[in-house]
Amino acid sequence: MEIFECLEKYDYEQLVYAYDQYTGLKAIIAIHDTTLGPALGGTRMWPYISEEEALDDVLRLSRGMTYKAAAAGLNLGGGKAVIIGHPQKDKNEKLFRSYARYIDSLGGRYITAEDVGTCQSDMNIIKQETRHVVGVTRDPSTFTAFGVLQGIKAAVKEVYGRDSLEGLTVAIQGLGNVGFKLCDYLNKEGAALVVTDINQAAIKKAVAEFGAKAVEPHKIYGVNCNIFAPCALGAVVSDITIPSLKCEIIAGAANNVLESNHNGDFIQQLGILYVPDYIINAGGVINVEEELIGNNEKQTLQKVAKIYDTTRKVINLAKTQGIPTYRAADLLATKRIQQAKQGQGGDVVG
Repeated sequence: MEIFECLEKYDYEQLVYAYDQYTGLKAIIAIHDTTLGPALGGTRMWPYISEEEALDDVLRLSRGMTYKAAAAGLNLGGGKAVIIGHPQKDKNEKLFRSYARYIDSLGGRYITAEDVGTCQSDMNIIKQETRHVVGVTRDPSTFTAFGVLQGIKAAVKEVYGRDSLEGLTVAIQGLGNVGFKLCDYLNKEGAALVVTDINQAAIKKAVAEFGAKAVEPHKIYGVNCNIFAPCALGAVVSDITIPSLKCEIIAGAANNVLESNHNGDFIQQLGILYVPDYIINAGGVINVEEELIGNNEKQTLQKVAKIYDTTRKVINLAKTQGIPTYRAADLLATKRIQQAKQGQGGDVVG
């Protein structure tokens, strides 16, 4: 990968490699855009098979964070960080404190939070070295899951013309913090759940608590369902998996759900409604901004509930212009960023 060419193509601002031989830290921080405010994005810890895979992931994720914050109407930019390592084997306090010092050296241009492979206790360690961290007082996964529920409801309204989720089947891929909380919300709404995860304990818990049906990870794509909800890693809607899909809606918490844009074009042709990832999973980011402002949980949930309206706006824009929903979402986000760059304000407009 020609790094500078990539940064120029997608207008990235900064890329930071963080290394500490003593603690074993190998991390990459990507700041995509700070037009609307400091770059916000979680720290992901994952055993990437190569440095190039880690770089590709952090670049894609940081760009998605820019669009997520912009489309949600937040005064934040987009960034992301990845730590190369196994979250169950390689975590230690010295590693996170070393990493935190790199964050602090950026002077507030990048604010971090928890993500895949990291948790609230990790953020508390980071907070010992820098104030540029959030998610230490409230668990953002609750707000992310609540926002995904709103996006699912908006999609159901579009496809089925109904407000209730009673009797609909949702196939959930991934039972981490967000995925499991989403199961709880959906169960209370009367939806039937089919779940999968590589963590057998999480599967057993979902079956016991929600009456979910469990399937092997590779079989989740072929489940007969109304809604497929990817809540693990990205790039799961691909040339390989699309032929197996038996759903009418794709709406989940995972980032970068589409392996490439042409997959979004293809599922539209198949009549599958895709709710763009950074639209539907913005609840955690909204919580972060509300946490920075000092608003309480009730106020935050009220703001997260507006993901329903944003989802409807994206769907309507896609229909009006005859374009896939992922392109409609990009139009909303980039329009707000360009307005801010031109000094016209940053209100979300449809």
